Amino acid sequence: MSQPNVNASRKEFISLMAALMSLTALTIDAMLPALGQIGVSLEVKNSNDSQLIISTIFLGMAMGLLLYGPLSDSYGRKKSIYLGISIFLIGSLISLFSSNLTFMLIGRFFQGFGASSCRVVTIAMIRDKFEGKEMGRVMSLIMVFFILVPALAPSVGQAILLFSNWRAIFGFIFFAGLASLMWLHFRQPETLAEEKRLKFSGAVIIAGGCETLKQPLSRIYMVAAGIIFGSFVGYLSSAQQILQIQYELGDSFSIYFGSLALAIGLSSFVNSKLVMMFRMETLCLASLAVLSITSLLFFFYAQRFSGHPALVVFMGYLAITFFSFGILFGNFNTLAVQPLGHIAGTATSVISSVQTLLSVVVGGVIGQSYDGTVQPLVLGFSICGVSTLALITYARNISPTPPVRITR
Repeated sequence: MSQPNVNASRKEFISLMAALMSLTALTIDAMLPALGQIGVSLEVKNSNDSQLIISTIFLGMAMGLLLYGPLSDSYGRKKSIYLGISIFLIGSLISLFSSNLTFMLIGRFFQGFGASSCRVVTIAMIRDKFEGKEMGRVMSLIMVFFILVPALAPSVGQAILLFSNWRAIFGFIFFAGLASLMWLHFRQPETLAEEKRLKFSGAVIIAGGCETLKQPLSRIYMVAAGIIFGSFVGYLSSAQQILQIQYELGDSFSIYFGSLALAIGLSSFVNSKLVMMFRMETLCLASLAVLSITSLLFFFYAQRFSGHPALVVFMGYLAITFFSFGILFGNFNTLAVQPLGHIAGTATSVISSVQTLLSVVVGGVIGQSYDGTVQPLVLGFSICGVSTLALITYARNISPTPPVRITR
């Protein structure tokens, strides 16, 4: 294959992986402008309960992540994503036609359960083709494309609301999932060769799971990612209340939300360059230090204004925070799975599941603490940043455990 064809194939692979990984972000962020309308339509009594429409999808993801990694190690990456997106499409239809909050949450759970296949299996596919710094660079490039979705999705949702109601957003999400499935089917070859597949059995899955949890570096980065991502889930859950209601942004909410998402995209692009020059651990420590110090200072600053600082100052703080997130997200996943390339699917499944479960708990606490001010969110960022910084500092003194041979 000629070099131009190789480069084109590589670019398409990165674009497809970004599209698949972005399906969850689209499902979450496109709904944000409609949360108030959904709450009224489904007769939600407590405004904080509308946050469940966001957090339930992460609960579904945590459950699904345990399944798709082992399936992809045994039956191939593409078949596992086929199954996941099919479940995602069913969940989208349940939410589309829901008449109360209970059915909405059931649909959201299935959306998360299905979309989790895209998260865990795409990382395994990337690990099939790349490793080390090159994997970190590819992950960062994917994050650049990936972040355009949360930057644009609220505006897409807002635009749909101009011509229709919230149900049309679910229709749009349904067809986006279907298009991604077709792209994968017709354009992407399988990345896991037959001879490298594991036998699908309880013993193999348990052995892979135990090896993953016993790997000290993977375990630390798994917990660290769960904590720091939990603070981001807390933001996603309360962003509509803070920006659209507290700061009275109304329809401008999607513009402000999208601009903050671009900060993560910019830092992911910067990270794709920095990982070729510096250790990923060093980059993570620097980002966590900035996140922790900035959040602690801003928490005390916000107290002077009774938890309602000027919007421009609050946006500046969030931009710094999200720039730090962009450095952390791709590197944490790479560092967690790096010692476990021989069981990438199972390892990614276990790591991502624990991360997500932890993030649901952390994010739920932060989101439900919303009291009409920004202080619960900023305090959540502070505590999560300091805790994660301590974990990563400790991890620098640990060596990876040699891999265990698992019978195929």
